[in-house]
Order: sequence, then structure tokens, then C-alpha cells
Amino acid sequence: MRIAIVSDIHGNLTAFKAVLADLKLTSPDVIFHGGDLADAGSSPAEVVDLVRELEWPGVVGNTDEMLYRPEALQEFARQSSGMQALLPVIEEMAEVTRGLLGEERIVWLSQLPRIQIHEPMALVHASPESLWRAPGPEASDAELESVFGALSEAIAVYAHIHRPFIRRIASRLVVNTGSVSLSYDGDWRAAYLLLDLTDSGTDSDYAATHRRVEYDLDTELRALASVHLPHADWVARILKSARPQMP
Repeated sequence: MRIAIVSDIHGNLTAFKAVLADLKLTSPDVIFHGGDLADAGSSPAEVVDLVRELEWPGVVGNTDEMLYRPEALQEFARQSSGMQALLPVIEEMAEVTRGLLGEERIVWLSQLPRIQIHEPMALVHASPESLWRAPGPEASDAELESVFGALSEAIAVYAHIHRPFIRRIASRLVVNTGSVSLSYDGDWRAAYLLLDLTDSGTDSDYAATHRRVEYDLDTELRALASVHLPHADWVARILKSARPQMP
């Protein structure tokens, strides 16, 4: 069986369509989404509608939660000193995104589960305990075990950090999906995850690979400018550099 996990689309319809075209080539048996579908992009409503039309099972992301429960962002900011400067910027962008989505789509986001189990895989957005905090590629095996040890499945998949990696630790395979949009690893191309599973049931037979998909970045930048999203120049810098930026 082959499973694809597509995450962190962030309203980037151009990148998403390129990923959909690539999925036709890779032909997975099952496709999941990993959350963070809409915020900080040119086409939040179009992306949400397309994911719903495809009927992919998936999980809620932190920016999804922020859209239907704005206080979640404020709660996280109070616990993270680095977020204080970003809080008003992100709140302005989220308010416009809510308007573009409309109430019915926001309600749909609020109904997404926190975890999807498809043996031998467990999918969460950031961690089993939090939508907002997740380990990075530099995390030790001990930290990964501490975060994902509550899961009984042999493969723990998460998203959120926009930096794909694969790590086999003592108890399981830990894999980050990467992101369709707003990559932070220096590669601006869209990323998604493929899991290849055999029937033997041993984790040594599980293979994870990341697909990187080129898309027309200039088209997306023009779309971003056309919707008058606050701080669109910040989003554009991240898209072009594939690195975190300050507004």
C-alpha cells in the first residue's frame, strides 16, 4: 500500500494544483491532508473547497484552529516570547482570511479531528498533545520519543514545521511531511510525503520519501498581490526564499 500525506497548503492554490498533478503520477492508494489548509495564501476558499471535494481524510492544523478559535493564537503567543511581535500581523491576516472563507468553511475546519490512524501510521499536525508545538529535524531521538511515544503505531507522521525529514528511532519511524507552501528548508518547491508499506508488518519494511514539485511561483505571487491580503509582501518573501522571514 502507498499512502500520500499532503500538508500545509496555506491557501497556495498554484502549488496545490501542481501537487495534485504529481499525485496522478505517483498514484497512492490513500491520500491524507495534514492541516493548515487556508491561512496566509491567495486562495483559502478555493483550497478548502478542493480538499473537501476530494474527500481526503485529514487533521486540523494550528492555523485552522486559529481561524475558528482566534484565542488559540493569543494563548500560544502568551507562552512564546518570540510570537509577541508577530501577533498583530498574524491576527490581521487571519481576519481577512476568515472573510474570504465564510462561516460555513470555518465550521468545517473546526470539525477536523486531531489525529488520523491508518495502520501502521498515525498522523497529527504538530504533536499528539499540541497543534502548536513540534520538534524540528535537529531534535534528538530522546525528544522524538518523548513527543511521539504516546502513539502505539509504528509510523508517526506530522507536519507544521515546514522542514521535511525522516528519522528511524528505537520505537518507530518518525516522518515530517514538509509543506506544500511556505517551505522553510531553502527549497521553494512544494513538498509532500509518500509512504510505501509492505504486508510483513515490520517497521524495517516501511519506506518514506518526499516528493518536491515545481510550480509557477510568479503566478502565485501575482494571485497573492491581487487579493490584498495584509502583509502579502511578507508571505511573498517567504515563498521566494523558502526561509522564515520577519514581517
